[in-house]
Formats: sequence, structure tokens, C-alpha cells
Amino acid sequence: MHEGSADAVYSDEAAPTERRVEDLLSRMTLAEKAAQLGSVNADLLLDEDGELDREAAEELLADGMGHLTRIGGEGGLSPTEAARVTNELQEVLGETRLGVPAIPHEECLSGYMGPEATTFPQSIGMASTWSPDLLAEVTATIRSEMQAIGTVHALSPVLDVARDLRWGRTEETFGEDPYLVAAMACGYVSGLQGDGLADGISATLKHFVGHGATEGGKNRASVHLGERELRETHLFPYEAAIRTQGAESVMNAYHDIDGLPCASSERLLTDVLRGECGFDGTVVSDYYSVDFLREEHGVTDSDRESGVAALEAGIDVELPATDCYGEHLVTAVEAGELAESTLDTAVRRVLRTKFEKGVVDDPTVDAEAAADAFHTDAATDLTTRAARESMVLLKNDDRLPLDESTLGSVAVVGPKADDGAELMGDYAYAAHYPEKEVATTATTPLDAIEARAEGFEVTYETGCTTTGSSTDGFDAAAEAATAADVTLAFVGARSAVDLSEHDVDPSENPHLTTSGEGADVTDLGLPGVQQDLLERLHGTETPLVVVVVSGKPHAVTWADDHAAAVLQAWLPGEEGGTAIADVLFGDHNPGGHLPISVARSVGQLPVYYSRRPNSATKEHVYTDSTPLYPFGYGLSYTEFEYGDLTLDDDSLDPAGSVSATVEVTNTGDRAGSDVVQLYARAESPDQARPVQELVGFERVSLDAGDSVAVTFEVDATQLAYHDREMNLTVHEGPYELRIGHSAADVTTTASLAVTDSKVVPRTGRTYFAGTTVDSS
Repeated sequence: MHEGSADAVYSDEAAPTERRVEDLLSRMTLAEKAAQLGSVNADLLLDEDGELDREAAEELLADGMGHLTRIGGEGGLSPTEAARVTNELQEVLGETRLGVPAIPHEECLSGYMGPEATTFPQSIGMASTWSPDLLAEVTATIRSEMQAIGTVHALSPVLDVARDLRWGRTEETFGEDPYLVAAMACGYVSGLQGDGLADGISATLKHFVGHGATEGGKNRASVHLGERELRETHLFPYEAAIRTQGAESVMNAYHDIDGLPCASSERLLTDVLRGECGFDGTVVSDYYSVDFLREEHGVTDSDRESGVAALEAGIDVELPATDCYGEHLVTAVEAGELAESTLDTAVRRVLRTKFEKGVVDDPTVDAEAAADAFHTDAATDLTTRAARESMVLLKNDDRLPLDESTLGSVAVVGPKADDGAELMGDYAYAAHYPEKEVATTATTPLDAIEARAEGFEVTYETGCTTTGSSTDGFDAAAEAATAADVTLAFVGARSAVDLSEHDVDPSENPHLTTSGEGADVTDLGLPGVQQDLLERLHGTETPLVVVVVSGKPHAVTWADDHAAAVLQAWLPGEEGGTAIADVLFGDHNPGGHLPISVARSVGQLPVYYSRRPNSATKEHVYTDSTPLYPFGYGLSYTEFEYGDLTLDDDSLDPAGSVSATVEVTNTGDRAGSDVVQLYARAESPDQARPVQELVGFERVSLDAGDSVAVTFEVDATQLAYHDREMNLTVHEGPYELRIGHSAADVTTTASLAVTDSKVVPRTGRTYFAGTTVDSS
């Protein structure tokens, strides 16, 4: 029997968690402590058939282990096999001296990233719903699938604020605005973590911090941010998710800020994250980021030095494998290079998580029942609904919705029309492994259109690939368009994780990844010859509807000028085809709004809406500073009108709040939904401030002719910004509150005076406006 016998405090389920942690820690050798801060990935544990290599497992897990890295996802295992192998690994750990199980973790950005999982819209699409509650439903479903295979820790969501559209990982984010990013992230964490520590999956906020503002839009590149922008833009979502949702894990970012790598920054990972934001969970390293201290940043000379630097900075667990921790930390302690108390602090955090998540007391799951949690009817219905709500109608010259009763034929054209993997983001299983043949159950746009084609004919031609220079399919595509009543062109970028060297000329590669991790670009246009295809189709004079299926906000200026309609479908997941068809044919009225501004060209960047005045108003020689489509923009098949914005008081104490109310009316002839957006502007600040900032929003659904009163309760601390001494302060002076259909379409305003200045205490900050919706 291992030392965890019935009389050991740490084996007593009734004992307080802290007593159990301290008892277990006191029994550990130095090697066993270090092992709790390490991880081991599936490749080292499974044989070629996906079976557990028992001998390897017993050797690698002899001293225990902190995390099991992506056993199901990386191992390519079915839910049943993932659960079975995870159980076997926990049983191996149960036979070690202390019998401490590990924490199994997986990726789940748009769904569990493993075989047979339900795949939801990519994050940028979920952000377009402007519905944190809907996202919470999605992640609650993801939680049920992951728990079925024994997972208790997830490496999501992404809280990076995307300000450079060249960055391939833009699709993984909730957009450009810190308030919207924070609100969506809180919805994500709420659904994933559930109602209590023992009930949910630990959410990991990443990448701490500023990863969306890298130099040149290149993944992992340096970041140059002033302290004020770092705090007010990039730290805000983390603080909100930690303070309001109790996020249980944080992952460091790869890059350096002003020369200091995040992975070795005690100021960021300890002083700011724990001291200022109040985080008390586990910090895990981004994959290989500890190695990169030496290999990429060049700030250390050895794996041991890297491990010590990362641990002392505040990284508790090294992922995805134990390269710089483990025996290197043991040696460092023995050599006097690392205090054992520093090691103990991190081990306590890991052990505390294991007790709180119930892993120590109940480490296995019912493998035979695992598959039952996957792809339920309810999950399919939910991913369809989420995809519908994510659609953003960018242009419509009264061509949409299509009237099936008047259609004789439809031409479906384009490389994004009939490939299930092309509907998914880079951290969906089918897209994440582009080199594998991964079967999907996705409904493509062509599938969905053909399924409803009872009174009209559908002709399909690919036309071209997403990248590459071949135009061999143009003639057939143009012929199909000429014979049709309408052409539906499905274009966009191919999404995947692309970290490999290319042995094919990128300009000739027909399947090049141009969105997702490692796929950073210098051109925001449609890749390959897709733009030429659209122009050829337009030349047939058949009405052209362009559907952009992409995580990238493309500069589709030509389509805006020439197409009859443009629909941004993002990467809508496995039921994306159904959702697109429902919007095109009017079964669903699109209500999504952009979470990110769409540029006219790459040279126009940055175009995010909340720039300071001297950036927002200055123009280049050949173009102005306005985006092609602004933040918050989205059309509908109906119309919404706003009444006057009224305040319950025109003055506001620095520790008070104000109610702002606007009446919203659906003046069209069909039901629809709209996103009511509340912005604030400081009228005469003592420093250069953004031209306006989002401080509240609410998505409302209204039948034709109906009205509702939307009231936002805005706390004074939401108007706070950092003073010259970097204290978060509510500043005395005049402000303007604004209601808009988008950041560029403000329809009504009201003036507000803050009566005094006051430094905001850490316990006194309100992150989000409360909202109420009353029928008129």
C-alpha cells in the first residue's frame, strides 16, 4: 500500500483542503515535489496503436506528475479510448509511493479538440453574437464532453485583444475591444467552470499578457506597449475574469514586453497577476515557452536556468512536457540556486487544485459511458443556434433573403463551399491537424443548400483553391454562374495551426494556411486567386452574393463595391453550412455585429475604433482613417430605431452610478435582433484618451413593430482611467454617453458630469454595466 493509507491526513476526504495539502507536501521528497510541476504528453505514453505503453508510463510517472497533456486530443483517441487510457494512467499513478493522480488537460477553444467532439463557432464568431450567456451555454456543453473523458483542466479561453489584423490568431480572440473581450471571456469561464470547483473544468486565461499587440502582427514577436495601454486595454479582461468569475488558471504569453519575456517576468506573473489582479490559481506555461527563454529569447544559458527563471517568476507548471523543470529544479535546489520554499509554493497550488477538483479522491471516470456525452442532439441544436447568431450581414442591396419561390437555379461556387474542415477554426480537431485525414460530420454550405433545393436547381463548381495561382476552374465556374439566377460565392482563408517550414513556394501552394496560429500575413485581401474568381463571376452579370467563411477580417473593398450582398460567416463550426443557408434563404434574420473593425487595406492599420483623436482623424494620402466596416456594425432584414437617451441624473458621484435608458423599436416587417451599444467619451480629460469606449451592450430580439426600453446601470468606476501616477482614478469633469448601432453610427447622446475625482480601490471596481430590458 502506498503511503496514502487511511490514517494519512491527505487521504481523509473530510479533512480541510489546506490540511490535506500541507500533510501531503510534508511527505514528499524533493523529486516528488518537482514532479508535481511537470507534465507528460501523449506521444511519450502511447504506442503506435494508441495503446498505453505501460513500461514507459511507469518510468515517466515514478515520482508522480503534475499534468497529463492532451491524452485524448494529441493521442487521436475516441472518447471511450481517451477515458480508458486516462483511467489507466491514473491507476499507474495510484501505484506510486504517494499515489497522487495527475491533472488531465485538453484544448477546447471552439470545443474539445479531439475526435468526435462537437465543434462550435470559432471565438471571433462567438464574439459576433455579443451574447456572453449563449457562450456560457456553449462552454457548459464543452464541459460535459471533456468531463466524460476525465479532463479537469482546459487551455482556453483566449483573452488577447486583437489590434493588428495581420496576426493569424485574430480568429481565436473575441475582437478588438477590452470590454467586449472581458464580457465574452466571463461567459466562457462561467459555463466551463460551472457552479463550483468540484463540478467544472478549470478555465485557463491566455496569453498573459498583450499577445494581441505583437510587432508586425507576427506570432510570438516582441510587444511594445506603454504601461497605461497595457493596463487599460490588455490587462482589463484578465482582471475582470479573475475578479468576477474566479478563473482558476492563467497561461503566460510567449513574447517579451520591452525586452522582458513574459515567461520570466516576476513583475507580471506575481506582482501584477497575483498582487494586483487577485489571482490565486495555477499558472501554466504556454507550450515550450520555458524552453524558449533560451532557444528563442536567448536570456538563459541552459534548461536549468530557464526552469529556475520561470518558476521564480511565477509559472507553476511546465507544459506540454517536462524539459526545464523536473530534475533540473531538483539540481537547482541542491546547488543552492533555487529556494525549496519557492518550489513548495508552486507545489501547494498544484496540490490544492487536485484536491479541489476531486482528482485525488476520485481520479477515474466511466469509460463505457464517455461516448454518450458526445454529439448529443442538444449539442447539435446549440452549435446550429450559435452559428446562426454569429452571422454578420455586411452588405445587402435587397438581394437577401433569397426567395425560393422565384429561383430557378443557384450557382454555388468557391473553395469554402464544400469542405467541412474549412468551417472550423485552428483549434478545432479537424483543422488543427491539416496533415491528417480527419473525418468530420460537418454540414457544408453546399450540403445545406442542396438539402432545401426542392424548387430550384443547384450547380456547384469549386472555381479555385483557397491559395495557389491556378485559374483552371474559372471557366466552369463562370459557366455555372451565367446559367443561374444567383451566384453564391464562398471564399475566405484556410485556418489551421501552421508552425512548420514550407517546402513548396507559398504562392503556388493550393492549401496554404493563411489564418490561425503561425499564419501571419502582410495582405488582408482574399488569398490566392479568389478575388480574381469573384471578378470573373461578377462579369457574368448574374447577381453575386459573397459569403466570407474565414477567421480573418479581410479587406473586401471590391465585394463591398460590386457584390449584391456580403455575409461574414466567420468559422461557424460543424453546423455552419446549415446556419449560412438559413440566413441566405431567410429562415433566420442575421443579428450578429462585428467585434472587430474591418480595414480597407493592410496599410491602413490600425483601424480599431477606440484610437486616440490624433490617430483616428489623421489620414493617409490615398485613403481616410475610417474602416470599411466599423466595430459593432451589422445589418438585418429589418430596421431598428432608437429613441432619445435619458439619464436618471446628469451628475455622477465618483463612487456612484447612473441609469441610462433608450427605447428600441423594430420598425420593419419581420422579427429580428439588434445589439444596443453604449459608449462613453471623456469631454476634456487631462490626458489624451480614446475617442470613445464601450461601457455596455445588450442584444435584444423584437417582433415587428415591438419596442423595449433598455436601461444600462453604469458605475462611475467604469469611466476610470490611470492618472499620471498610474493610479486608477475616476476623474472629475464632463462626459458624454452615446448609444449607437455601431461605433461609427451614434444616434443619441446625453451629457454627464462627474462631480469629483477619486482613486478606485481594488475592492471597489465595477467591470460591467448592469442591463435591464422592459417591454414598452
